[in-house]
Amino acid sequence: MRIGILLADRVAPEYGDAFGDYHDMFATTLGSAAGAGDVAFTGFDVRAGRFPRRLTDCDGYVITGSGASVYDDEAWIVRLAEFVGELHRERAPTVGVCFGHQMIAQALGGETTPAAAGWGVGVHAWDVLRQEPWMQPPLSSLRLLASHRDQVSKLPPGARLLAASAFCPRAAFAVGDHMLALQGHPEFGRDYAEALMRSRREILGEVFAPGLRSLRQPTDEGIVADWILGFLRAATARR
Repeated sequence: MRIGILLADRVAPEYGDAFGDYHDMFATTLGSAAGAGDVAFTGFDVRAGRFPRRLTDCDGYVITGSGASVYDDEAWIVRLAEFVGELHRERAPTVGVCFGHQMIAQALGGETTPAAAGWGVGVHAWDVLRQEPWMQPPLSSLRLLASHRDQVSKLPPGARLLAASAFCPRAAFAVGDHMLALQGHPEFGRDYAEALMRSRREILGEVFAPGLRSLRQPTDEGIVADWILGFLRAATARR
């Protein structure tokens, strides 16, 4: 299976040697998922205007996180929203993470706004509200690393809400059998999450210390990676 990574950001140069880029993080995380032996990854720097020439260039797509907001008036963000619309119309298997989660919502008729609750960083937990066949093994709640100030404030038409918390009421959703959106970061490692938090200490304010302490908690990135790969495989098989 060929997975295209739509890179909506790059790791800051000072962290690249230690942590790799977002392409590397996703390739490592999804490449370690169950049954991932035949998966290949191709990166597309959408900020630089690099998109697949044809939707069929890859079997499925993953949209990464970003320091940008999906409502920013930038040409690459407008083009990415258009591309997500194309993916949706063609029912191309697509997964969005953080900014990618918010982009799927925004592009398909939902809404993303700055959260009144402010920044969410460190390990966050969400209740799983609905079990889907690709959620194997099943979880009643899931924990992932988070790093976001924006949130999906309105789901797109026809979306199924999959996970939520009091802090983030629309933390995961699916549209049809081909689009999956997750607010949390299964690709992040704890060391990278800590480095990000320390670099943003001034703007994080009072959430910095509890966010740092939360990194001691267990997380479910391995299971979520299995879910993502299972979702993409199932969606690909239906095409």
